[in-house]
Amino acid sequence: MISIFPSSSRGHVDFGWLDTRHTFSFGHWHNPDRMGFHALRVINEDRVLPDNGFGKHFHDDMEILTYVYEGELTHQDNTGGGGVIRRGDVQRMSAGRGIIHSEFNKSKTEDCKLLQIWIIPNEIGIVPEYDQKQFSDEAKRGVLRLIASGDGRDGSLRMHQDASVYASILPAEGGVELPLAPDRHVWVQVVRGHLEINETPLMAGDGAEIEAERALDFVAKEESEFLVFDLP
Repeated sequence: MISIFPSSSRGHVDFGWLDTRHTFSFGHWHNPDRMGFHALRVINEDRVLPDNGFGKHFHDDMEILTYVYEGELTHQDNTGGGGVIRRGDVQRMSAGRGIIHSEFNKSKTEDCKLLQIWIIPNEIGIVPEYDQKQFSDEAKRGVLRLIASGDGRDGSLRMHQDASVYASILPAEGGVELPLAPDRHVWVQVVRGHLEINETPLMAGDGAEIEAERALDFVAKEESEFLVFDLP
């Protein structure tokens, strides 16, 4: 069964410097009917204007993935860590027992566009961790590239949860398949383009909740970028 959640059904908050759309209940947009999907708690699509960003803020006991698809984001934390996340980079932060960090678009001219993803961990109170890897467009083109997983296989970022996150860029009329194990739950989020999943159409910003399917057949009607979450 595939249930579509259109882009227009997302929460939308415009702070001026930040234009954000929430797939699930978050912050200023509270929706008790959209509190997450299994271990997947947050997917925020953020556009951060030049020379703006998120000031210091606190996280704990959450696996946080940052997927930048346009521009770049500079981050710093209270442990002295920091760096820059650019298109193709994926950052994993295990907030654990607690961390304070900030994120800033230091460009004077270019927006930064990203997905911020929260996944509920399977263990709490750990020492906070960061990791970051680059997954180029070419590495994602025409395949489902594993970018994060519970065991760090195939060069993916290792999370503290039995989940697998894939990224893909399909050319127009390109396709890829994903077999599904029993008792798993899948969410698909379209970053850009026009995609069909088992002949069900999705557009940019749309999400799909998938239950009790044995396999997924992805076909792009135009060049499309998307994420797939295989969840416990």
